[in-house]
Amino acid sequence: MPIATTNEVIESAVIRAPLSHVWHFIKLAEFPKFWTRIKQAEHIVKGVSDETDVYKWTFQDGSVVEIKQDEHSNLDHFITYSVINSEPELTYSSVVSTIRCWPVTSGEFEDSTFVRWTSKFASDADIGVIEDAKYKRRDALNDLAAAAHKMVKEHQK
Repeated sequence: MPIATTNEVIESAVIRAPLSHVWHFIKLAEFPKFWTRIKQAEHIVKGVSDETDVYKWTFQDGSVVEIKQDEHSNLDHFITYSVINSEPELTYSSVVSTIRCWPVTSGEFEDSTFVRWTSKFASDADIGVIEDAKYKRRDALNDLAAAAHKMVKEHQK
């Protein structure tokens, strides 16, 4: 009997950098500039509509995924994207992810950014997929914090 699981991963972090420094990286083409697992992002044309961007992410391990941007808002500071193709093939049928950023405006973390990264998997994703995604999102958020912190230091020079 399979183990019952939730098919959603939610990870978050407070990044000690202003929203403008964090948001700079939250575009499909910019992910390799912070996420060390991604070797490159390449804009590809797949005959989709003019309003939709599709990127090919090549990971350090050689795997390749095609990512479709479903939504992007510079006003509300979020991006939603889905995997439309993968090599090697995924073991589940779909995943949709959203990264949303909020400025922290007061308190101990004032001038920081709260980042929430959610991924909703199809019901055929098993516990291994969910756990793997959880740790990859945590690693990516740590990488994002390091990249944003580096940008802060460069702007202080």
